[in-house]
Amino acid sequence: MSEHPQLPHQSQQPPPQQPSAQTHGQAHGQTPPQQLPPGAGLPPGYTPTALSPTEERNLGMVAHLVPAVLLPLSAGTLGFVGSLVIYLMYKDRGPFVRQHAANSLNVQIITAILLLISSVLMLVLIGFLAYPLVIVVATIIHILGAVKANNGEWWQPPMTPQLVR
Repeated sequence: MSEHPQLPHQSQQPPPQQPSAQTHGQAHGQTPPQQLPPGAGLPPGYTPTALSPTEERNLGMVAHLVPAVLLPLSAGTLGFVGSLVIYLMYKDRGPFVRQHAANSLNVQIITAILLLISSVLMLVLIGFLAYPLVIVVATIIHILGAVKANNGEWWQPPMTPQLVR
């Protein structure tokens, strides 16, 4: 005797599968949603949405303010992080934020070079004056850039070559 007697209306076949959302949509003439394989990037043809002028101004200002705060707090070592993050994330979303983030990165590159030279000059003691002076000047340039970005003005920092565009 079996533990589960088979009722007359049941068969040995497995129960029918419920239609998935993909097959259900196809039955109604809709195309199924695209399933990206795990680890796939953005779909081809994807374009990020443009930022509003206010968002561009705010992000341009942040691209300068974060280094202005981090430069003195980290003795010049972390100032580039905010500029780089803003540049990489928003460079394709608006020309204003791209230009201000690139300017901020350019200031950071020149600052890093000058801080490296100042570090070497510490061997002859002049670097002890030059190092903090570089940080103060770079911080002032970033504050000026933040004010210009907040006002919606296009701006090129003084004494800074355009290495990143």
